[in-house]
Amino acid sequence: MIEPNKRPRHEIVMINRRSLAISGVKKVESFDSEEFLLETEGGFLTIRGQNLHMKNLSLETGEVAIEGFVHDMGYIEQGQAGDRSKGFFGKLFK
Repeated sequence: MIEPNKRPRHEIVMINRRSLAISGVKKVESFDSEEFLLETEGGFLTIRGQNLHMKNLSLETGEVAIEGFVHDMGYIEQGQAGDRSKGFFGKLFK
């Protein structure tokens, strides 16, 4: 178990539901203009909204910046993340 003081840092800063800055990102699982699925130090994070796009991505530093209108966001259980990551391709090849 990782001690709380030694846990990698994960932060989310949202400004007016239009701009997100997220740190502690390990991997971008999937994304489109309506939904992002990120694997973070805090778990799998899903972000839903309209006209979402990635403004900046640096997996070396674990930082992602997203712009658009955010409707909701939350963490999902790891077992559900695999189903979510297929959403983009499922929509694409339907």
